[in-house]
Amino acid sequence: MDLNKITKEVMLTREELAEKTRELGAAITRDYEGKDVLLVCVLNGAVMFMSDLMKEIHLPVEIDFMAVSSYGNSTKSSGVVKIIKDLDKSVEGKHILIVEDIIDSGLTLHYLIDNLKSRGPASVEICTLLDKPSGRKADVHTKYKGFDIKDEFVVGYGLDYAEKYRNVPYIFVLKEEVYS
Repeated sequence: MDLNKITKEVMLTREELAEKTRELGAAITRDYEGKDVLLVCVLNGAVMFMSDLMKEIHLPVEIDFMAVSSYGNSTKSSGVVKIIKDLDKSVEGKHILIVEDIIDSGLTLHYLIDNLKSRGPASVEICTLLDKPSGRKADVHTKYKGFDIKDEFVVGYGLDYAEKYRNVPYIFVLKEEVYS
């Protein structure tokens, strides 16, 4: 895999991702001390971030996974959200922290938050690695945010294009000719 041929620019290095993940983990540790926390990883994109983030949270936490889709193989959200894999655990009375890779339109997270709140948790908050505010179509409040990014199509560190490039350990901007 010759990444130089498809990379417009490296947006975030491994080191930058690791430092931000440590900062977020410390904030979550401080804010959730003494609470019953359930980290909900939004599959597939947030897996790498969640894996690194939970190592930086110095509290006993539970984890679970949801798979939702609004993209398919496109680079833009369709706005139609489907739950492909639901949680295995009950969320009732727990403090849910949704761990997401990127927020673009916000439509998927808006749907997910409403869905989870209907299940009786103590709270529902969001931790996202990347936020692309220029693409926002739904109002979504993030309690923990890694980086604001410009409106570019990024892959790596869990983010994909047509299920490829998730395994790259940094985040880069994909050349437009790859996906257009």
